Amino acid sequence: MSFGAGVPTVGVTDLKDDDFLLDVREDEEWQAGHAEGALHIPMSEFVARYGELTEAAPQDGRVHVICRSGGRSAQVAMYLIQQGIDAVNVDGGMQVWQAAGRPVVTDAGAPGAVV
Repeated sequence: MSFGAGVPTVGVTDLKDDDFLLDVREDEEWQAGHAEGALHIPMSEFVARYGELTEAAPQDGRVHVICRSGGRSAQVAMYLIQQGIDAVNVDGGMQVWQAAGRPVVTDAGAPGAVV
């Protein structure tokens, strides 16, 4: 069963540096390493913290949702689409992000890792 079926996706290489990125991985994954400038709201807390996204996301802009490999982010992207938000799943998630040579950092700005 594919959780991402029918969800619009975008490739990591298609993302621009100023695209709005929402990381839905859990805290320990985020702390190990993340994309600089991403908004972090774990999927497990997403509905309760939804207001943080609506405050931070660009008005009339697209939300690019990312997780480790694309499963959780596909579910969150689908939820956002159902709420009327222009959202897409980042295909392959942070694993592909790192493999593509995109920077992964810790909160302190040091090099991070995808776990």
